[in-house]
Amino acid sequence: MASVRKSVLGMLFGKYIAKDPRLLHATVKDLGLEDLEPFEPIEERATLQDPPMARSGIYLRDADGDSPRKGSVAPGTQFVYNNWDFNAAGTAFERVAAKGIYEALETDLARPIGMQDYDIAKQKKIQVAPKKKLSVHPEYAMYLSTRDMARLGFLMARYGQWKGVDVLPKNWVEYPTTLYTPASDVWPRALQREFGGTVSRWGYGAMWWVWDAPIGTTSANWTVITASYTASGTDGQYITVIPSLDLVVVHKNANIDQEPNRSVGLLAYQTILQMVVASRR
Repeated sequence: MASVRKSVLGMLFGKYIAKDPRLLHATVKDLGLEDLEPFEPIEERATLQDPPMARSGIYLRDADGDSPRKGSVAPGTQFVYNNWDFNAAGTAFERVAAKGIYEALETDLARPIGMQDYDIAKQKKIQVAPKKKLSVHPEYAMYLSTRDMARLGFLMARYGQWKGVDVLPKNWVEYPTTLYTPASDVWPRALQREFGGTVSRWGYGAMWWVWDAPIGTTSANWTVITASYTASGTDGQYITVIPSLDLVVVHKNANIDQEPNRSVGLLAYQTILQMVVASRR
């Protein structure tokens, strides 16, 4: 599911944060998340609530991409979609929950909502750039069927309830799906120029993308998407909840390695959602 895994982890965190909300204020040092590169003093101030929002301010010196210089950004102040944050959050989860991510996925979500295809044996962690030895925190890859992804979306749409039972803590769904980073900060002017002035309207919450409605629009299609949120993975993996329509949309792109032209990016998917919304009449 590519980065949809991050949104699923966001769901899993709820049970354990509800038991002890103080965990959100535990620092990366408290949680033992120090990597192969020691934390800079400024980085040590990052707390558990920062990585899920992509705001830890912790960057690897030799990582690929355009991350800021290590130690140059205060935790909580700048959004940078940085996989260190999400992988370290996975390590933190296992320490907080005292169980593995895949075990928690089975006991805390798959069984309670009746997933039909979940197989813990198919799940596997992937070490990040093992030749470069960049990080001790692996990627917790997840492999779920489309119909089981739809169950997760339905659970979110029902605010964590499944057949009258609170599978997720009450009010937890609001936390990861609150807009903390507006779309203008996710897609700054440099990216707007790159996309020819057309950018995604998705801002960011905590491991979920949150719709940031365009200002001044009169389109009914935009209006009903307001308050929607989505899990998003590379090449076309999505779980989207549109509360105003009581609608869950799941999009899965299989065999992407064999057919790379089938990739469905966020902007294309945004158009698909508008077409789905328009068809409701």
